[in-house]
Amino acid sequence: MARGPKYKVPRRRRREGKTNYYKRYRMILSGHPRFIVRKTLKHIIVQIAIAKPEGDHIVAAAHSNELAKKYGWKGGLGNTPAAYLTGLLAALRALKAGIKYAVPDIGLHAPVKGSKVFAAIKAANDAGLKVPVSDEVVPSEDRIRGEHISSWAKILSEENPELFEKRFSLYLSRGFNPIDLPSHFEEIREKILSDYKDVVGGGVE
Repeated sequence: MARGPKYKVPRRRRREGKTNYYKRYRMILSGHPRFIVRKTLKHIIVQIAIAKPEGDHIVAAAHSNELAKKYGWKGGLGNTPAAYLTGLLAALRALKAGIKYAVPDIGLHAPVKGSKVFAAIKAANDAGLKVPVSDEVVPSEDRIRGEHISSWAKILSEENPELFEKRFSLYLSRGFNPIDLPSHFEEIREKILSDYKDVVGGGVE
C-alpha cells in the first residue's frame, strides 16, 4: 500500500522476487554476457544471455532435465552434482557459440558459500568459460561429486533401511544405488565432455 506522495511502487518483477534491477543494471553496463544460474525446488537452469534493447538474447542454455533425458543421469535433478553438470553443459554450449567470458548472475539467490549456484559457476570455469568467482565460495570437489549424498545413503542403508528406501525412492525406482553417485557423476561428466571435446578448455576456432 502507498505510504505517501513520495512512495514509489517497486517494479512488478521486483515485487514478485524475480529481478534485482540494480544488480541487473550493473551487469548490463559491464557489456559482457551473463552466466545466469537459477534453481527451483527440483531443477537447475543455466543460461548465457546478452542484453539487447528488445530484451535478453539467450546464446546458450541447459536444464537439469537434459541430464536424465540425454545423458542417463539417475541422480536428483536439483542437487549439487546436477548443478555442476548443468553448468558444465551450458558453458560448453556457450563456448561452442563463441562466448569465452561472462559475468555471474545468481539473481535473488543468497550467495551462500558452497551453494549450488557456485557449483554451476565452477563448472563453467572448469570447461574453459571464464566466469569470475572466488575459490572460497565454490563447493569442494567431494561435494560436487556427491560424496556427501553417497555417505548419507550408506549410513541410512545400514542403520535405517526403511528410511533409506523412503529418502532415496527416486534413485531406487531408477534401479540406481545412491551410494554409487560419485562414480556415476564421473561417468556423466565424461559423456558431456566427450560431446563437446572440440571446445573443452575454450578451444573455439
